[in-house]
Amino acid sequence: MDFEKDLRAVETNIPGLLVFDLPVHGDNRGWFKENWQRAKQTDLGLPDFGPVQNNISYNAKKGVTRGIHAEPWDKYISIAAGSVFGAWVDLRPGESFGQVYTTILDPSKAIYVPRGVGNSFQALEDGTVYTYLVNAHWSLEQKRTYTFVNLADPDLHIQWPIPLEDSERSEADLHHPMLRDAKPMAPRRTMVTGCNGQLGHAIRDYVDAHGLEGFEFNDIDTFDFSDPAQYDQFDWSLYGTVINAGAYTAVDKAETPEGRVLAWKANAQGPALLVVPEVLRKSGLARCRVGFSRLSAWCHRAGTCPGSGAWTIGWR
Repeated sequence: MDFEKDLRAVETNIPGLLVFDLPVHGDNRGWFKENWQRAKQTDLGLPDFGPVQNNISYNAKKGVTRGIHAEPWDKYISIAAGSVFGAWVDLRPGESFGQVYTTILDPSKAIYVPRGVGNSFQALEDGTVYTYLVNAHWSLEQKRTYTFVNLADPDLHIQWPIPLEDSERSEADLHHPMLRDAKPMAPRRTMVTGCNGQLGHAIRDYVDAHGLEGFEFNDIDTFDFSDPAQYDQFDWSLYGTVINAGAYTAVDKAETPEGRVLAWKANAQGPALLVVPEVLRKSGLARCRVGFSRLSAWCHRAGTCPGSGAWTIGWR
């Protein structure tokens, strides 16, 4: 391990996969480091990814090998003790699918792995401690979205320091598919609210006509977004976009006492709840972008009541 390195970020051949050199300060007692420093590292290009959980993998023996798993969250990996040979495979759909990057990690080097990039490592020392921050909480529903590729796939050309036949692997990792059969990581889901209105029907028709996947449709009978109590039924970290197609557009009725209440819930209270900090905090999402759009590819705006146009919320 190298001591007193300058903090720096290095890009790799996999888009978004960043390696960090970390300053480690050592003396006769041992060593100390800032393992993750949000302000300094975001200035160097680390996404402000909003970690919500820290996991630790203890590897008792040299040769323990784990992977290759692509998971539905971003992660920041570092080493607390020992060292590993790491291999990452891009399993996101697109031109970089199948790209491989390898390097050795020790306490002076960390790596940021974006969602959908497959992760694997081999412990190079007994007692290696591998730790990582993630920006979503583990759940069975999240686990169902994992995708995998086999550690031994010859098409990946990974030069494992310890031959895999001499390594310690789990039974599950022995049977992952080869890259040619691997399933790309699906994008985060898109939720459409107010799906039973004119605009909602137009969006659904567009999605069906173009074979788009990952869309979920809700209306007030399944998700009343003006009711704060209904938000806990969703794991918001599974969603990347919310399209609100619901609105109260009966302008004349909005002037009545009953209509005014309904219009306020649909056009003000509900949209506000979708973007309040408490919802974002529970979701584990780092940022929220709000944009208003005519969604002209799907349909025209209906009515003149404020809030009648569709709007989207995109999380990254």
